Amino acid sequence: MLIALAGLATSHPYADARGLGRHADLAVWEPDPERLRVFTDEHPRATVADSLADLLATRPDGVVLTVPGPQVPDALAAVLDTGAPVFVNKPAAATRAQLDAVDRLVTPVADRVMSTSVLRFAPAFTASGVDPAGILAVRATVRHDVGLWATGYNPWQDTPDEGGGTLITMGVHGVELLVALLGPDVRLVGAAGSIRAYEGLRSEDTGVLAMRWANGVPGTVEVLGVSDTESYEVVVHRRDGSESILIEGGAAPARDLGYEGVIEAFLAMIKGAPSPVPWSQTRAILDVLVSAREASPPVPRTGTPTSWTGIPTF
Repeated sequence: MLIALAGLATSHPYADARGLGRHADLAVWEPDPERLRVFTDEHPRATVADSLADLLATRPDGVVLTVPGPQVPDALAAVLDTGAPVFVNKPAAATRAQLDAVDRLVTPVADRVMSTSVLRFAPAFTASGVDPAGILAVRATVRHDVGLWATGYNPWQDTPDEGGGTLITMGVHGVELLVALLGPDVRLVGAAGSIRAYEGLRSEDTGVLAMRWANGVPGTVEVLGVSDTESYEVVVHRRDGSESILIEGGAAPARDLGYEGVIEAFLAMIKGAPSPVPWSQTRAILDVLVSAREASPPVPRTGTPTSWTGIPTF
């Protein structure tokens, strides 16, 4: 089996490769030489392609796509032409134009495209067994520090009209979990963000999204990009009390945060199973996030990012 890593634009494909490399040979394409070096140091036997076209010419059995947001539609079109299943690392779109373009591409072939936060596959979440009946309201709290962006790392992720900024890149985790619980019939009703600690960001480091499902259930996602710890919590409120689902890295973060579950799901797709994440849900998640970006006033820049070089190991 051959799996192609098309782009290494974030930390996620490095984690994906560690899981996939136990089951398949790897091929990789990445235009940034430093990112590519970090990858090949860890996977010296991987086939290195000089371009996306050359990578796809290896006829991979599956493709993990991780390129900057503005490049996703064109790259995804090329990948889909191969007929191979594809996992698009989150978020698959960060602007309305990106979402419309990706939606047109994916809708006809949705069974062989998956894009999701890994948290959907976290054991603490999949084993929670939450019954959606009788829910009064839901809340998700995302704690994931974004201070690295204030140093100049991966500026496209922090730029609202490119990668979406903190509201989208971190907010996707909370919206994903709530849509997985309650379904895709949801719309945004409000959003806001601010800089509470990291001057120099292009987006916000703290934000909130408010949503409402068609059955009347309200939901909120708190995005805390200023945090000494990483955790994700869902709280479900009912008449008789509240229940909480807490997702943390623990001693085995690849398992506890859902990376292993994503790999298992993608390998099943390569063997012929349809995507376990319906495109209707992914599209609804992205629509909420894009709407939040559109609704949230611009955050004024209050500083200048310092220089930063290197690739994080997380």
